[in-house]
Amino acid sequence: MSDTGALHESWATLWEAIADAQPDALAVVIGTQEMTWREYDDRAARLAGAFTAAGVGRGTKVAQLMFNCPEYMESVYAAFKVQASPVNVNYRYQAAEIAYVCDNAGAEVLVFHGAHADRVATARADGLMPSVRLLLQVDDGHPLIDGARWYHEVIAEAEPAPRIDRSGGDELLLYTGGTTGMPKGVIWPHHELFGALAFPGYMAAGLDVPTTIDAVAGTAATIRSSGNSPVMLCAPPLMHGTALFLAMSAFVMGGTVVLLGGRSFDADELWDLVERYQVTQISLVGDAFARPMTAALAARAEAGSPRNLTSLQRIASTGATLSADQKRALAAHAPNLMILDMIGASEGGPFGVSATMPGDEPADTAIFTAPPNVVTLDPDTHEVIPRGSDTPGMLAVSGPMPAGYLGDPDKTARTFPVINGVRYTVPGDFATIATDGTVTLLGRGSVCINSGGEKIYPEEVEVAAREHPDVIDAIAVGVPHERFGQTVTLVCSTRAPVDPDAIIDTVKERIAHYKAPRQIVFVDEVYRAPNGKLDYRWATDTAIAALAGS
Repeated sequence: MSDTGALHESWATLWEAIADAQPDALAVVIGTQEMTWREYDDRAARLAGAFTAAGVGRGTKVAQLMFNCPEYMESVYAAFKVQASPVNVNYRYQAAEIAYVCDNAGAEVLVFHGAHADRVATARADGLMPSVRLLLQVDDGHPLIDGARWYHEVIAEAEPAPRIDRSGGDELLLYTGGTTGMPKGVIWPHHELFGALAFPGYMAAGLDVPTTIDAVAGTAATIRSSGNSPVMLCAPPLMHGTALFLAMSAFVMGGTVVLLGGRSFDADELWDLVERYQVTQISLVGDAFARPMTAALAARAEAGSPRNLTSLQRIASTGATLSADQKRALAAHAPNLMILDMIGASEGGPFGVSATMPGDEPADTAIFTAPPNVVTLDPDTHEVIPRGSDTPGMLAVSGPMPAGYLGDPDKTARTFPVINGVRYTVPGDFATIATDGTVTLLGRGSVCINSGGEKIYPEEVEVAAREHPDVIDAIAVGVPHERFGQTVTLVCSTRAPVDPDAIIDTVKERIAHYKAPRQIVFVDEVYRAPNGKLDYRWATDTAIAALAGS
């Protein structure tokens, strides 16, 4: 594991200290609901008391199947308080998928919205969640299912749990779908998360990294009293690691976390919240979020009522590419805006950063700079590839990182290898790193296309295709071919009817001709998960079905 400094504490202990230092400060906004640190700590303590009474404690897994809501944040905090581990469950999952995550994690508690009750009931009736023994249903107008308790009644009846000594070795379990196979649980020890999430914030602010609990709380209160604490709006849903992790990083800087309250992404709601709460930072996931956001800004400007975005200082994207044209569109509406485009993963990072300062022209799409702790590894030998080589390698980063994957030592060994005494995170993204540190991202190795012996990485095809002015979104996949093994097929959505050859020509103008798609499948919308990431399994199935019927 990495050395993240002297502070080796639970996030619950950190948050309790922050709550004591600034009890009346606004901690969380979710849509129209506000919660101060005093309220946040009290409600989480009461839920923690109910957890303790039910035998939930260190190492217990608490699964969360919810849209954005106060109960989501409260149950994370309550789990941390009793040294249990929160487990995120994708709210788009069907009954069998929900059951898989709960069973794989060994979850004993499931907190869920009533809107998901039918799927929860189906999974239980089929005996697919044998470990779950406590069901807490959040009231959203649906009837209580058999065997469940109302979340709000549990909170009202419980006594607050007393504060306890905890360990920085307590864990958060983050499930990630990846591009192939079933979701996998990534084990993040608390002290490693502090290193990954808090250290960059302190360093960016020019502050010493606190080494005691009191120093964390004091620093947070000082930043807030100076008026410099972040107001962080997380565009993705909480069930995606990006939102929860960035919320945690904002908290230790004395900040307020703002979340959308709707059950689907609404760009107008986002900009309403930015204006209402004077948001200073927005986190999002690539063009899937940026495009509707810039379209909403343009519509307001054309209507003669442009948004007031003078408070907005930074937009950070991670998990999917933020294109240069979207960076320009965002900057045109926010005069003080710095834009960060980062390559990250549930397993760690960042692997590369592209920073656009106010007034600057953004770098080309998918061009990043590698921090000093990032290298590329030969996929066969795992040796470090020297910077400046044209040989594609697997991006790898040292520093704070997870302990591994739950119940999968083989995948843990592959993803977190130790090379020459250094432990790396290697999630499977291929790239080259130039002598000056420039990273050219090629794509995930698990979806690499092998056409006639040539390796083609989807990312470079997708980026090139999106340069066509009428292409909204695109995803490149390999479909079976008798002669070549696979051929490149592009699944894309467009603003207007487009000649497929025009898109193919656009790609050929930017990358080698053999990488260009042989065929294009047009869809009304390229499917992305709620976290903004492309779904290569969906795209492959869609392409094969469309080509079979053509």
